[in-house]
Amino acid sequence: MTFTTLLFDLDGTLTDPKVGITESIRYALVKMERPYPPNASLDWCIGPPLQESFATLLQTDDPQLPAEALRLFRERFSTIGLFENEPYPDIHNVLGQLQAAGLRLFIATSKPAVYARRIVEHFDLARYFLAVYGSELDGRFTHKNELLSHLLQTEALNPAHTLMIGDRKHDILGAKANNVAAAGVTWGYGSPEELSTAGADTLLHQPTDLLRFLNFA
Repeated sequence: MTFTTLLFDLDGTLTDPKVGITESIRYALVKMERPYPPNASLDWCIGPPLQESFATLLQTDDPQLPAEALRLFRERFSTIGLFENEPYPDIHNVLGQLQAAGLRLFIATSKPAVYARRIVEHFDLARYFLAVYGSELDGRFTHKNELLSHLLQTEALNPAHTLMIGDRKHDILGAKANNVAAAGVTWGYGSPEELSTAGADTLLHQPTDLLRFLNFA
């Protein structure tokens, strides 16, 4: 299969956002007087829509509580947390080679696009991508299947020649819902089992594996 377009998730795929996301989650919970055990991992919150994670953390069915937690999360994340982040090793090298080979690169993230653009610009990643697609602050395009449908339609992309690359099941399932092939990356926050069960067409264990998969190495 020949791919002409690559869609990249951001968190856990291009950059490691652990500190910024987890510290901003803890900030929100402390503000709501619902602190999370300091030694408990929040890694499972990286990738899925945050409002759903807050509903689990707060053990509530009341949509107003996760919405308030998300507001408090953004209070810290928008000024501090989004820069508590770093690109994974070899990401710049791999993206540069893919771009030089003539592939069309886009970012497709559940993170609000307004934050995603600031992150990729801050870490000098924006130059590799034709556009950054993310969710809206009002909740639109939070789910990967909706986001990818929007991206494919807006850019008039052929799903048969498009590959989604991401680290969580949401990336894989979103791709499959849109008839797009999907590569699961294991250096992020989803396990190989999670990615395989979701239907990943291949697993990549380091960024340079993508070059080999596409026959560029």
